[in-house]
Amino acid sequence: MDWQTLLTRERLGKPAHSVDELGRSPFHKDHDRIIFSGAFRRLGRKTQVHPVSSNDHIHTRLTHSLEVSCVGRSLGMRVGEMIREALPDWCEPSDLGMVVQSACLAHDIGNPPFGHSGEDAIRHWFQQAAGRGWLDAMSEAERADFLNFEGNAQGFRVLTQLEYHQFDGGTRLTYATLGTYLKYPWTARHAEALGYKKHKFGCYQSELPLLEQIAHKLGLPQLEEQRWGRHPLVYLMEAADDICYGLIDLEDGLEMELLDYSEVEALLLDLVGDDLPQTYRQLGPQDSRRRKLAILRGKAIEHLTNAAAQAFVAQQPALLAGTLQGDLVEHMHGPAKRCVQSAKAMARQKIFQDKRKTLHEIGAYTTLEILLNAFCGAALEQQGGRSPSFKHRRILDLLGHNAPDPDWPLHRSFLRMIDFIAGMTDSYATEMAREMTGRSSPV
Repeated sequence: MDWQTLLTRERLGKPAHSVDELGRSPFHKDHDRIIFSGAFRRLGRKTQVHPVSSNDHIHTRLTHSLEVSCVGRSLGMRVGEMIREALPDWCEPSDLGMVVQSACLAHDIGNPPFGHSGEDAIRHWFQQAAGRGWLDAMSEAERADFLNFEGNAQGFRVLTQLEYHQFDGGTRLTYATLGTYLKYPWTARHAEALGYKKHKFGCYQSELPLLEQIAHKLGLPQLEEQRWGRHPLVYLMEAADDICYGLIDLEDGLEMELLDYSEVEALLLDLVGDDLPQTYRQLGPQDSRRRKLAILRGKAIEHLTNAAAQAFVAQQPALLAGTLQGDLVEHMHGPAKRCVQSAKAMARQKIFQDKRKTLHEIGAYTTLEILLNAFCGAALEQQGGRSPSFKHRRILDLLGHNAPDPDWPLHRSFLRMIDFIAGMTDSYATEMAREMTGRSSPV
């Protein structure tokens, strides 16, 4: 792979890249299109780890995405400065920063309500549906899209099909930004065979022609049928997510009183060492732990960003060859790698087992089961021109012009229902499921 091709400014759905505006490059336009999209706005009412209504200081998918984008921008600009001589003549370090920032903004845009438990609930429902024969009309590859349901693949569909120019390029982002977003540039047939976390894939069968087009435009190497090598900048987006996820989970854990300040402070001090900000040294016993942690966390992110940028530059030959093993965190220096991995381990042990989170996950399964039974049941009942019941006709009416056509293949019809359900916020999904069961919310 080469940077000239990897950073193309040409857009999906347009024959050539648009002329730069004064003060706004094609990559700035990508950023703005994501920011102003409805799918991005709805992340403000979607769960990150904890229920969104439990504490005003707890992160949502929106605040998490914004923070990841800031770290991603810094990473992209820092790497751009370090490899400036390898970049195209027209490309500035700020361009790399903007590409990574835009991909980071969009990295969770396809996640369904209720966070990862929502993904699990959708997968579980389709496994049960397969047992009832509901997926029999699909090919094996099409069934795999639903049995391994993944927010990353849904996000790719949101960006390339659903927002703005519907089914005509979607947001029409540059190929460079789309390539940087594509954390898993393969279909569900490879979801469980690559050593990645189970279920991970980035493209439904319906968007496979778009993935092929993007890979061709960027020069991504094809490794197998329906699988390509990653764009090098994906590793910066992934590192930004890992850095924020690790540290912010701990911050939320403190807010939820699941962690002690001393254990979080010790973990960050192990990374920062003597490089403490003067403002932190001046804090006294009367200062809030929230303020202390904010200052310490800022310095820790600076150290981790530097370590990730250095690891990227050191691994650039393997990144361009498409042969790098593992993620960028694994190639960071000892203290930085230890900090991120220890933070994740602490979150798994002490945060993810919280009873409040468990009840939220159970509720997610119940809510999504009601919605999937209703909407996918309606799509199935009208297949082949059959006449649906009154109830299912009313359910289809809820989708308006986005309702699936009776003559469509079942895979396409079910995807249209998933588009609607996955796009819901936590509160909208909960309220709709409640009303569908005849239990209106109290006045």
